[in-house]
Amino acid sequence: MTLGAWRHPVAMSDAGPRASQLDGLPGDVGGLAKTLQGLLIHEHMPDFYGVTLSDRQRGEPHVRGARQILERIAAHDPRSLGEARPPGERFACCCRHYTLMHVAMLRNRRIAARARCGFGAYFTKDMFIDHWVTEYFDDAQRRWVLVDAQIDGRQREKFGIDFDTLDVPRDKFLVAGDAWRLCRDGKARPQAFGVLDMFGLWFIASNVIRDVAALNNREMLPWDVWGGMTRVDAEVDLDFIDRLAELTHEPDRHLADLRDAYDDQRIAVPPTVFNAVLNRPEALSI
Repeated sequence: MTLGAWRHPVAMSDAGPRASQLDGLPGDVGGLAKTLQGLLIHEHMPDFYGVTLSDRQRGEPHVRGARQILERIAAHDPRSLGEARPPGERFACCCRHYTLMHVAMLRNRRIAARARCGFGAYFTKDMFIDHWVTEYFDDAQRRWVLVDAQIDGRQREKFGIDFDTLDVPRDKFLVAGDAWRLCRDGKARPQAFGVLDMFGLWFIASNVIRDVAALNNREMLPWDVWGGMTRVDAEVDLDFIDRLAELTHEPDRHLADLRDAYDDQRIAVPPTVFNAVLNRPEALSI
């Protein structure tokens, strides 16, 4: 098993000169998740904590890299990352930021970890909502484990979550490729997968591409659009996504193929992507 491919911070997960901020934090998976819960707040959940996002916070979800996130946190509050901020003072983000930072922290400790893009079954009844989680390798158990670093006690209560979010069952979070395979096999409805008013096979296909990019250390924003992504089901290359779904089901068995797949312009993240939330192209700095 090629665990070395996942033990070191790369590109988006590389904190660079800010890596020293991670020193002194907990050394375990759950402790790091709890640390993040005291630093970040989901942009769509401030009401869970009785706060309103500031103008500063409203722009933060579009920050992409771990180094830039740490810079923003330190600029607003230079205290140690181990000191939880009040909810109204936290860095505003989405699930992908919790995951990226968790991966960055784990890799900083040489724990094999990677970001996975897919769908959570624990937010809305009978629906699979666009979501990101951490996947890390538990050396003691010799297996990959899914962790939702975003879910704190408040969210657990709000969403009625009754399982261990440090070991998310594979039927509670579906990696995008697995969601695709279920729909292609007629075992799930494509219209049950997505977010807000965006659901369907095209959405799942886009997340498969995002997951392949993440497995190549390009953990993009959930609303970054590039390459082979489309909003029309009929334009999805079914055979192409079938192949990617197969590769992402067991990334360790297909690492070389995943690397080769990333050479395809439909997957490779270009220097400029389209931010679908801000409705504009954006040049990448990483």
